[in-house]
Parts: sequence; C-alpha cells; structure tokens
Amino acid sequence: MDFRFTEEQEKLRQEVREFLDGELKKGSFEVHCDAWLGGYSPGFSRKLGERGWIGLCWPKECYGQGKSYMDRMVLTEELLHYGAPAAAHWFADRQMGPSIIRHGSDEQKEYFLPRIARGEIVFGIGMSEPEAGCDLASLRTKAVEDGDSYILNGQKVWTSGAHHVDYLYLVARTDPDEPRHKGISEFIVDMHLPGIDVRPLIDMTGGHHYNEVFLDNVRVPKSSLVGGINRGWYQIAEQLDYERSGVERLMTNYPLYQDLIEYAKRTKYGGKTLAEQPIVRNSLADLTVTYEVGRLLTYRVAWVLDQGRSPTTEAAMAKAFCTAFEQHLAHMATQLPGLYGQLRQGSKWIPPAFRESAAESYLFSPGYTIQGGTSEILRNIIAIRGLQLPTS
Repeated sequence: MDFRFTEEQEKLRQEVREFLDGELKKGSFEVHCDAWLGGYSPGFSRKLGERGWIGLCWPKECYGQGKSYMDRMVLTEELLHYGAPAAAHWFADRQMGPSIIRHGSDEQKEYFLPRIARGEIVFGIGMSEPEAGCDLASLRTKAVEDGDSYILNGQKVWTSGAHHVDYLYLVARTDPDEPRHKGISEFIVDMHLPGIDVRPLIDMTGGHHYNEVFLDNVRVPKSSLVGGINRGWYQIAEQLDYERSGVERLMTNYPLYQDLIEYAKRTKYGGKTLAEQPIVRNSLADLTVTYEVGRLLTYRVAWVLDQGRSPTTEAAMAKAFCTAFEQHLAHMATQLPGLYGQLRQGSKWIPPAFRESAAESYLFSPGYTIQGGTSEILRNIIAIRGLQLPTS
C-alpha cells in the first residue's frame, strides 16, 4: 500500500474542507457526533449531490463520478471530521446504490441511481428482525408471489431512520422450502404503501433513531425485486462488506475525540494541565495510536476494493477494531472529567471544551459492537475466512 495520497486526493480533501467550513459559518449545520447515522438534512445532502459527492466511486454510466474507493474515503473522512449531517444519503450512497448497480434491473438503475446521486431520496435497510439479528438467515418476513405482485408480511427491527426514509431495501423469504440461506430475496419497498406501520424504538439516551417496521399484506410490484429470485443471501453478503468497513465505524464520535483532547489541554490539576500528567498523557497517546491504526485498517479496505477484490476479512477486522475504539473513547470521555462526565445533554455544567455530553455517547456505545454484525461474529469471519481455521 502507498501511504501517500495523490495530488488529486489532497485537492479533493481541501475542497471538501473549504465547503464544510463555509457551511459551518453560514449555520447550515452544527458539529455533532453520530451525524452520519442520525443527522438527517435532505437539503445538505442535495448540496453534496450538486458537487458530485454522492456516488463518487460509481461508474460514470451509472450517474457517478468514476473515482476510486480511496477518493470516497477522503471525502467521508472529512464529513465525519466535521460531524456533518449525512444520514439522508449515507445508506444509499454506501450500500444501496452499489447493490443496484451490480444486481438491479435497467429500470431500477434509471430510476433510483440519478435520484440517489442528487440526494433526492432517502433509503433505509430492512434486514434485522426480532428473531434474526446476526443470524439473518433465520428471518421470517415472507414475500408471497401473487400475479404481478409480491405480498409482504412480517416485522423488521432496529431499522435506522425508518421514520425518515422514502424506500426500504428489504430482505424477505420467498421460498420456505429451500434451505434457509437459499430462499431469500431482496426488494425495494416504497414506504408510503398501505400496510406499513413504523413504530419508534427509544434508546438509552432517550433518542429516537431506531424503529420497528411492521408489514401487513403490503403489495409490491414484481419490479421491486432486486437481482435474482432466491439470490438475496449472496447479494447481502456483498453489502455487509460495505456496511462494516467504512471509516464511520471509527469516527462516529470524532468530535468527542477532539473535545476530549481539548479538555485535557485546558484543564489544570496540581499546576499542570491534565495533558501534561503522565497517566493522562499516556492514556491519550494510547487512544491516538489506536485511532491511527483503525484509520489505516479502514483505508486498507478501500485499497482492497480498488484492487477489485472482496474485502470480507479486512472489513471484519476493521469493524471489530474500530468499534472497540469507539467504546474505549466514550468510556475515557466520561472518566477524565470526573462527575462532570456523567452530565446529560442540556446541562449548563458540562465543561466548555465539550460541545456535546460525553454521557450520551457512553450510553449509546454498547450498540457499536452489535450493529452491523457483533464482534463475536466478526472474529469468526476473521478466523474462518482470513486465517482458514477449522470450523469444528
């Protein structure tokens, strides 16, 4: 791997920074943690679309810019660095668009890809169910063929942003008689269809990001099927590499990382700043080294993708490592300020160096090593596919 960025990539990074600096000064957004996951701003996404920054590495014939995955990493790293509200286009850009390019019909490509690239529609992911989390092949949502349609019945859970989305990229069982990995198909479901009920799931922070989605005799046209019938599992396997491998698994709380270091530099104890105290200095150094290792792991995934190879093992390594860092960061950010680190959002006593409550990130942090595949599942992937260890 060449650790240097190209001149064009450095130019792109500077262009993105100047744009984001300008938007911050205009008050278009405020810096927030979890902004790629919960920061819904369709207007901001459309501004990115106008610059060609959605679908950056899609082929030009598919309404993209034909850039590399390394180029996209440069772009997304800066968006996360600024905590910019990218949730309105994130899933479609990262996952749904590439899947439609590889498996979608010509009709689906013509309709969805230009609208995604312009930031005009919002996608969600309908995978997890109450009895099918990491073991997705256990899903029970059914799609039954009925003339020119499929009838969907079932329930999805932990559906990110379902109360915002226009379409749900949904997985359902189309053949109950096939082995469980072979009877699954994917559909693009219009969320405005009759029979869809979205109910909020409130997390420990009191926030509403996740949802339950109930499907009661939802009729979708056959043109909603993505790829081949009963081929969904193999298509999902490709998507999960994109979902697990991004730098967002490392930088969800990057603004908090910046604030923690600023707090240590500002706060004095015993005549020295906290950053000058050996124990704190060593802890911050360890945190920084871990962050840089995680950053290299995510860039490695982009490099593998640019080689035309599937990054299944590399993506599992990146997510397992980076989400552990995120949890460590949240823990340290609540510990270093003492009791002040336990204050919730809105308290006037939160230290000035912190733009947001560290406690919010700490409360949300158990989900980092669960969503997108648990660390236990990822270690199995690394062992079996990466190290070729026996399964029994």
